[in-house]
Amino acid sequence: MNKKKIRNGILFLLLAGLIAGGGYRLRQRENSPIDALKLYGNVDIRQTRLAFYDTGRIKRLLVQEGDAVEPGQLVAEMDSVRYEMAVKEAEGNVNAQKHVLARMRAGSRPQDIKTARERVNAAEAVLQVTQVSYERIKKLVKGNYVPQQQLDDATAKLKTAKADLNAAEEGLMLAVIGPRKEDIAAAEARLKGYQATLALARQKLTDTKLYAPSAGVIQDRIMEPGDMASPTTPVFIMALDKPMWVRTYVPEPSLGKIIPGMKAEITTDSFPGKIYKGWIGYISPTAEFTPKNVETPELRTRLVYQIRAYVCNPNNELRLGMPATVALRFDPSGPDKNPPGSSVCRDD
Repeated sequence: MNKKKIRNGILFLLLAGLIAGGGYRLRQRENSPIDALKLYGNVDIRQTRLAFYDTGRIKRLLVQEGDAVEPGQLVAEMDSVRYEMAVKEAEGNVNAQKHVLARMRAGSRPQDIKTARERVNAAEAVLQVTQVSYERIKKLVKGNYVPQQQLDDATAKLKTAKADLNAAEEGLMLAVIGPRKEDIAAAEARLKGYQATLALARQKLTDTKLYAPSAGVIQDRIMEPGDMASPTTPVFIMALDKPMWVRTYVPEPSLGKIIPGMKAEITTDSFPGKIYKGWIGYISPTAEFTPKNVETPELRTRLVYQIRAYVCNPNNELRLGMPATVALRFDPSGPDKNPPGSSVCRDD
């Protein structure tokens, strides 16, 4: 009899506890704020593949996996001997063409003009002697004192002397006038071509050094010194952890309460109770079905909108793919027209 009373008493207590618990949960649900929303997602970041712009053998790698890098930091070098030689060759071509162009722009030197004039004087003297000899032989041929062949030879020498004089006079005229404008323009164009080749060679030499494009963390070190690098083969994979965000999804009924820049509170299972400050940085313009990785069953069959909650990560505790919870609190009077945005990271 006593055992039966004890058993009935235990059942009564259990029933009373269930009723009390249900009432408490009901009151909690009734009293829960309607101006808050919890969303579930994962920490997300961008990645970039760092590769050399040209082909060559890797000489040095200056960072390891897990190293944090700053924008413009040198992370790798390629053997640059061939590119240095190409720069020297291009510099030689540019300097030589500069001298050619300077000589053409300066025109003929006084010594060149004097030499051309002396050639004219010499040609005139030869022509005079040849003309006198021709006249003498011509008279002798008329008197049948010399054969006709000598007159023919004298005639040929006279024509040659006149041609030499004309050539010397034209040479003197060109020396006085100087190079043509067309020749100078062609020399200038060749100089520009050599200068472009030099600029390209210098750029290729610069590209033998690999720099970090922005701040981030080296995630994978794919190649090692001695490997052949190419533009299609990355040397490092770098995680761009600034900015960092949580990718999550919001149902359409709550979409009107969310605007870019509004504050958000992010929590993770790895650091229970720790709240990371954040803000809404992106709201997708198109709807989609809830992804499978969202762990809220009531949202699986609904159309949702992707949002990104950017998060402050001063101690580098958040990692790619880490599950996170995003808590949003709505203002009953409506969204703030001037949300704080990224300034929340600077708030005390």
